[in-house]
Amino acid sequence: MGISGKDKAEYVQKTFNNIAKKYDLMNTLMSFGLDKKWRKKAVETAETRPGMKMIDICCGTAQLSLELAMAVGKEGKVQGLDFSENMLAKARENLANSSFRSIIELQQGDAMNLPYPDNFFDGATVGWGLRNLPDLEKGIREMIRVVKPGSMVVSLDMGKPTMPVFKQAYWLYFDKLVPLMGKIWTGKANAYQYLHDSSREFPPQWELARIFGECGLVEIKYQNLAGGVVAIVSGRKPR
Repeated sequence: MGISGKDKAEYVQKTFNNIAKKYDLMNTLMSFGLDKKWRKKAVETAETRPGMKMIDICCGTAQLSLELAMAVGKEGKVQGLDFSENMLAKARENLANSSFRSIIELQQGDAMNLPYPDNFFDGATVGWGLRNLPDLEKGIREMIRVVKPGSMVVSLDMGKPTMPVFKQAYWLYFDKLVPLMGKIWTGKANAYQYLHDSSREFPPQWELARIFGECGLVEIKYQNLAGGVVAIVSGRKPR
């Protein structure tokens, strides 16, 4: 892609504004319906419990925020933050008929400069969002800053499969079929080409785990899902 900094931030915002209406449909199609299961696993990894106050960075259409809300229950609170106003509009539409809408607060904001105090949340998640940040390490450190000591920071994103044959088949699918699906279902082939390109450039799960450690997290691990096509990388803020 060759874009970074402010240019990347503007490109990402425009891209997700353009695909917001069909974003959930495309996630389901691309993941063969497994995306919901992956989000549940991320919520479990974040050690989410009733009564907690959680933050979902790059919350998009609030699907992961909703999973968090179901875990924290009526006594808890979920803060969702996203850069894209159209994604947040879709999120509000998704939550309109949910019994958990009252405990989810959505806000437009910048993941690079989170508008929350230090040590404020009981845990943080980000789903398919770190790859879109203009400064990966700064974004991770911001997540760490706003959670309490002992809390989990969890990323759910595309991984890098390593199994021979399967690896080649996966990248062929992502390179050729995903942009085609995007063109058919959303009319935005370029946006889904970006998803491919950003996945190529995003660090593999083992490298992201190392970066989590460099940013100050401990008890770091990564979990491969679907043969490493998707991975959950997690770490704990030191107590």
